[in-house]
Amino acid sequence: MHRYLPEFSASASRLKLRRPPPSPLEKLLAEKRRPCGRFYSSRSPPFLDGQLDAYGDLLSLFIGSSSPSHFQSLHVHLFKKGFAEDIFLSNNLINSYARTSHMEDAHRVFDEIPEKNVVSWTCLIAGYTQNGFAYEACRLFRSMLSSGFAPTHFTFGSVLRACMELGPEYLALGEQIHGLILKMLYGADTVVCNALVSMYGGCCLDSTRYARLVFDGALVKNSISWNSIITVHSQRGDVVPVFQLFSEMQMCDLRPNEYTFGSLITATYSSCSSCLVEQMLARVCKSGFLSDLYVGSALVSALARNGLLDEARKFLRQMSERNAVTMNGLMVGLIRQGRGEEAVDVFRETCNPLDLNCDSYVVLLSAIAEFSTPEEGWRRGREVHGLVTRTGLIDSKVAIGNGLVNMYAKCSANEEACNVFQNMSTRDQISWNSMIAGHDQNNYFEEAMDTFRDMIRSGVMPTNYATISMLSSCASLRHLCAGSQVHCAGIRLGLDFDVSVSNSLLNLYGECGDLSDCWKVFRSMPSYDQVSWNCMIGVLADSETSASESIEVFLNMMRSGWRPNRVTFVNLFAALTPLSVSSLGREVHALAHKYGVSDYTAVENALIYCYAKSGEMDDCERIFHNMSSRRDDVSWNSMVAGYIHNGLMAKVMDFVWLMVHNGQKMDCFTVATVLSACASAVTLKHGMELHAFSIRSLSETDVVLDSALVDMYSKCGRIDYASTVFRSMPLKNEFSWNSMISGYAQHGHGEKALELFREMQSGNQRPDHVTFVGVLSACSHAGLVEQGLNCFGTMTNKYELIPRMEHYSCIVDLLGRAGKLDKLEEFIKSMPVSPNILIWRTVLVACSRSKDGAKTNLWKQASKMLLELEPQNPVNYVLTSHMYASKGRWEEMAETRTALSGKLVRKEAGCSWVT
Repeated sequence: MHRYLPEFSASASRLKLRRPPPSPLEKLLAEKRRPCGRFYSSRSPPFLDGQLDAYGDLLSLFIGSSSPSHFQSLHVHLFKKGFAEDIFLSNNLINSYARTSHMEDAHRVFDEIPEKNVVSWTCLIAGYTQNGFAYEACRLFRSMLSSGFAPTHFTFGSVLRACMELGPEYLALGEQIHGLILKMLYGADTVVCNALVSMYGGCCLDSTRYARLVFDGALVKNSISWNSIITVHSQRGDVVPVFQLFSEMQMCDLRPNEYTFGSLITATYSSCSSCLVEQMLARVCKSGFLSDLYVGSALVSALARNGLLDEARKFLRQMSERNAVTMNGLMVGLIRQGRGEEAVDVFRETCNPLDLNCDSYVVLLSAIAEFSTPEEGWRRGREVHGLVTRTGLIDSKVAIGNGLVNMYAKCSANEEACNVFQNMSTRDQISWNSMIAGHDQNNYFEEAMDTFRDMIRSGVMPTNYATISMLSSCASLRHLCAGSQVHCAGIRLGLDFDVSVSNSLLNLYGECGDLSDCWKVFRSMPSYDQVSWNCMIGVLADSETSASESIEVFLNMMRSGWRPNRVTFVNLFAALTPLSVSSLGREVHALAHKYGVSDYTAVENALIYCYAKSGEMDDCERIFHNMSSRRDDVSWNSMVAGYIHNGLMAKVMDFVWLMVHNGQKMDCFTVATVLSACASAVTLKHGMELHAFSIRSLSETDVVLDSALVDMYSKCGRIDYASTVFRSMPLKNEFSWNSMISGYAQHGHGEKALELFREMQSGNQRPDHVTFVGVLSACSHAGLVEQGLNCFGTMTNKYELIPRMEHYSCIVDLLGRAGKLDKLEEFIKSMPVSPNILIWRTVLVACSRSKDGAKTNLWKQASKMLLELEPQNPVNYVLTSHMYASKGRWEEMAETRTALSGKLVRKEAGCSWVT
């Protein structure tokens, strides 16, 4: 709390608690005027004897002047005429500079005053506040207290407005100032009470309680008081309290003015009711404020935000007077409707006769950020960037820099956004939020995390927006540790009560597979929204847990009164897909019909995938046929995946033909999926056709597609084609290397597989578990025992990969093929896990091949374990009988064959594709 105002208490205790002179600047100026246009002073300064005419001439220059060059000339005359130390003229000069936004000159005059008074401090604080330098206003207020000056009600009004501009981060400072106001007996002052209402309204974003307490406690309420509290509720979209207060205001015989109607119209923004806007339009017409510029601008904005764009344009053209605010209102309405291009057209058509303000450029940048084509938005944004740089506006207000950062980020120009952010002289919370969100949206997740850390180091506390973006980046990186730290920071700051932050936490823990913490967050949430329920159902679906949990959450959602939307059903179908139960899918399908969301493309795509997993391809084809013009890439790919899943390779190729002749562009994912199916079915002809098609149709190479080609050619017996594709790949991933190494292993090229493995190690690609399965298999097929054992040791020692059952199986096969049964027995005894069926089967085959197999009891143990673990598998009986036959033990072989007959199981007849 004291970070914002260090030594506040000590400074306040040293205040000279005398009541300051109540006269404002206007009254002081009136006292200086003579009745006939000359000036007089009841107590002229000693150095003014004989110079009253010069003093009066200088003082008269302040009246009606608004020229900065005029004030600079006047500043020079103060020194020439010997009035540099006159406190009255200096204060007026500070006020004049501040009025024309020349705060550097105002501060220079302030520093030159040898004996400042409370008016000097108040003029400079008010100037900084009015010109948008709220941080400097608060800093100056602290210096004023430290210097022993007691603030006036005008001083409190200005600094409270600065706190309001700075938002929630400066609520603590506003509360301290409120305490000082009560101590100095200004709590009953109407001006101060009005400023407090506005301050609490601007700083307490989640509540109007404190603003309402100040308002209710005010002894005297004027129209400004009522307008202030109505504005507080209006900015939050509290429609009912706004109109209740409006009714009470009229009961107090206070006539509403243009500001009252402006706030009432603003309250309709969140009502989504065009009827209410039309009622307000009629009320404004009746009150005679329709021609008022402020009210007219609010009406244009309200009409546009409620989708009445034609009416808004018509009303704008009929207005006799327009300004930048009017244009901004129409542009904001278009932006809310997702029509950024039209908003830019409005700016181009309307801006020429208007005096644009900084907000106009901020709104323009927001419109460009919503362009449907990011490249076009980037081009237009660069033009606006050049304009605000050339006119010097980029450094005048932090909101323009924020708008540029947001615009570049949404146009996928992350580097330009970073450059603007780094060159900003002043940054606020919105600056940091925009940069972190930009990194996250453009997939620069590590940069988002670094920027979040820099924000905290710079002393800016994270808001819910920054926290949401940071949690999204952690989820994308699967960085559970960093996400948990952000969670802890959010709890300390009270952000975990924000439902959007909690939803981001659900997504984080769900993406990282931490289902227990996900449940903890969900059950501790004070309230839920639609996203909360959908997110929890989606997390359960992705975690492949029992579908009953997803269904239970869905039922609780319905019991709580929430209506499921398309996202709900997409997640629910994803949860049902692994069950392969068509009846349950049909029930949920009927429920989607009931709620009117079954015709959305995303829902239909999820239905196709769900029915395909259940083997109901007839239903999939029926849904696909009814989609007609709603089909997208996912629809076509889902049908392809469904045919492949059900082993309908002939239909796969027919469907691909249909895609090509239907004008549907096949992407790399589709081709890669079909190639994988060709690899599984060993259909080289179809695979080569798809390869040729991809060369003709796809302009860019894709690492996933090329890797699928390597895998397909390897599995179809053309290792030479696979090697050619692999060597021609400009970019390789772990799947590419693994496919090629496994291909060499399957074709008995052990040395080539090891050479490729060494090449992989020398590059930047780190081997994974699949890599070592391929390498160990290659060593096994080529009889490279020592190399295989060395690779197995490297797996743990160098790459810290814990061996899995398939790696142990490869070593067992390696030693068994080499006939090293002693080492094989030692290895099995040293395994940290119990051998599975595959390992015991490999041991039995190795013993039957080896001449020394009968000399060890290992084969007996393997036979026993196989028959115990899989008594219904005929293969185990056949292997055991063959083992007895190879050793000449015919009686045991006959007993095994008899046992096979007694189990009522039958070995399938062998077959071959070689004809």
